[in-house]
Amino acid sequence: MKHARIRHHGQIFNVQVDEQLRVTLPNGEVLQEREVEWLPPAQGTVFALGLNYADHASELEFKAPEEPLVFLKAPNTLTGHRQVSVRPAGVEYMHYEAELVAVIGKTARNVSREHAMEYVAGYTLCNDYAIRDYLENYYRPNLRVKSRDTLTPIGPYIVDRDDVADPHRLALGTYVNGELRQRGSTADMIFDIPFLIAYLSEFMTLQPGDMIATGTPKGLADVQPGDEVVVEIEGIGRLVNHIISEKDYEESLR
Repeated sequence: MKHARIRHHGQIFNVQVDEQLRVTLPNGEVLQEREVEWLPPAQGTVFALGLNYADHASELEFKAPEEPLVFLKAPNTLTGHRQVSVRPAGVEYMHYEAELVAVIGKTARNVSREHAMEYVAGYTLCNDYAIRDYLENYYRPNLRVKSRDTLTPIGPYIVDRDDVADPHRLALGTYVNGELRQRGSTADMIFDIPFLIAYLSEFMTLQPGDMIATGTPKGLADVQPGDEVVVEIEGIGRLVNHIISEKDYEESLR
């Protein structure tokens, strides 16, 4: 089953989603994909992984990490399916990152790796854009790289855990204006989902709605205003996003 958060006529609803991305409101009204505003499907802390794919670390000529490289995403960065992400004025390089996201379903503290998957509610997708101009190094991405407004589209929905046979054997990829630019498999994660839940819950309590964005494979490229960027993950779905300029975004807010 697929679960989403949407806004319609100013009201926010938690809804179920069918295969055509139609949603059913509590009053029984059925709406098409483009008739609603898609919101991030969960509301919690987002934990993001750096260099969690061996091929991506190799692509950047970095040694694969021996311990997870985790950073947090603030709420200002999050946006939904079919929303826009802003390319800041004057930057040289902004790239996409297709990622599988595990959504926590119940409070987790000191969880063993063997029982970690019991704490997963389901899965969604995200595109964790980065502004490479300000990257000191991949081990410590600073705020100007990863914490800008609108640069983490996530969604469109959460797929129930039991509807995904093996989250560690899924193809994922990114299309820019219909052209395949990135392709990989979640089988190439360095630290898998059970390890990450056990690792994080050892020193902090994970809450329902928290999200773990598990990293991206190789194949990064620059994106520009006007580009349509689509992240796809086998068995999960597709997340559509459009890049706009900072100037156009500021004008849209007036």
